[in-house]
Amino acid sequence: MVSELHNGQNTDDGTRHDTNGGSGGGPRGATRVSGSGTDPAARRDQAVRAAVAQGLITGEEPVVALLDVAGIRASAAALRTAFDEVTAPGTPVLHAFAVKAAPLVPVLRLLHEQGIGAEVASPGELALARAAGVPAARTVLDSPAKTAAELSEALALGIAVNADNPQELARIDALVGSGHVDHRQPGSRQPGPDRVRSPLGLRVNPQIGAGSIGALSTATATSKFGVALRDEGARAWVVRAYLDRPWLTRLHTHSGSQGVPLELMAQGVRTAYELAEEINAAAGRPQIDTLDIGGGLPVNFSSEEETPSYAAYARLLKDTVPGLLDGRYGLVTEFGRSLLAKHGTVLARVEYTKSAGGRPIAVTHAGAQIATRTVYDPVSWPLRIAAYDPEGRPKTGPDVAQDVAGPACFAGDLLAADRPLPLLEQGDLVAALDTGAYYFSNHYAYNSLARPGIHGFTVAPQTPGTAQTPGTPGTPGTVRFATVRAPQTVAEIVAEAGEAYRDALLDS
Repeated sequence: MVSELHNGQNTDDGTRHDTNGGSGGGPRGATRVSGSGTDPAARRDQAVRAAVAQGLITGEEPVVALLDVAGIRASAAALRTAFDEVTAPGTPVLHAFAVKAAPLVPVLRLLHEQGIGAEVASPGELALARAAGVPAARTVLDSPAKTAAELSEALALGIAVNADNPQELARIDALVGSGHVDHRQPGSRQPGPDRVRSPLGLRVNPQIGAGSIGALSTATATSKFGVALRDEGARAWVVRAYLDRPWLTRLHTHSGSQGVPLELMAQGVRTAYELAEEINAAAGRPQIDTLDIGGGLPVNFSSEEETPSYAAYARLLKDTVPGLLDGRYGLVTEFGRSLLAKHGTVLARVEYTKSAGGRPIAVTHAGAQIATRTVYDPVSWPLRIAAYDPEGRPKTGPDVAQDVAGPACFAGDLLAADRPLPLLEQGDLVAALDTGAYYFSNHYAYNSLARPGIHGFTVAPQTPGTAQTPGTPGTPGTVRFATVRAPQTVAEIVAEAGEAYRDALLDS
């Protein structure tokens, strides 16, 4: 049973995806359950059943995160196809995944294999992208607070850099003009702008307004990101900055995010395009050859439907900014949440059930440490919850309004409040859906709660008329898991908390 969210109200669409049958006798990592394997919700139910059968979730490991590999591949393909259909033949297009949405090397590797690059915003994210094998030519560095060392490393590697502000641009001037240090060869220098391999650009803020979540709106009048284009004298300064630097060949903007309507996103892109046209006209040549339009496609967290789609956004851009896609400009996108969110599930065991004030409460092991945004801002970040029995089968029964609570020691640690679900019992499982982006990868170490293990899963598709041999690789219905990140141990928590320095303050 899945609780769906409609217009801020908690309701249920009555949809069930039963997965009868159990372990097919295969090894850990290969459990056969019934179902077509083609529908995302059916695949999820199969994976939950298999996670129980294979011991991924137990009394000792009461919370686990699952990633649908087929779903991720489908989203990557949908993104590529959407922009292929609206861009002129031969247009260079780089889709760079926003690493902050899922900073996990195997995920970045999978996306790289699907033709998706990486957008990074810190030395750590850059290191993850490099570890995943993403080449420099398919990596973009964006951040409002890059150090001189970060800039130097990026230029040495040939990574595209979008400067955020005039002071950062001045820092790049110094590195480009005098030769920047190549960290791969200590003591070496590369001379001048003609040897710079990094595509360089400037981020601008079109100041077009906020979406429904103010904290995520990057194109407001007072946003910290980019050069505020409507401030007095700012536009003229940007034009002059490009004319003075022939090696500035990209222009970057990012106005999308959760809660931002597509029309507002497209308006921000159009503003950047018009600025690029103005700069190129002033330069008398196509100096700006690539526009980085950012990402931020919103995600529907209220139902199974994947909407809005990349295709809808690409078509809107085609209508709103046709010149952007006519082949004169290369294109960079930086989508994150929309590529991963729908393909992740956090599965948690119900440790206890109780009631307070007449309301049932199911206490689980998934709370603020995983769903931080949901716990602190449930109106902006509601989660759908699915209920399963101890064997991982979808739970049935009449809906009962109840709280689904996490383990953290404060009253507001709730995945869902007053949510209609079949009455949860001790040993049942709850699944927080649409959590593939940000939720289980950006851990919040409240109460020193351990990071959960993350496992990608695949389900062999059902083909009518084919023989089924339980446990055989490729058998229809076989669920296989691959470890993306091992669960954090208590020993690792202690080590991170300064165990090696336990006496450090005694003599202070």
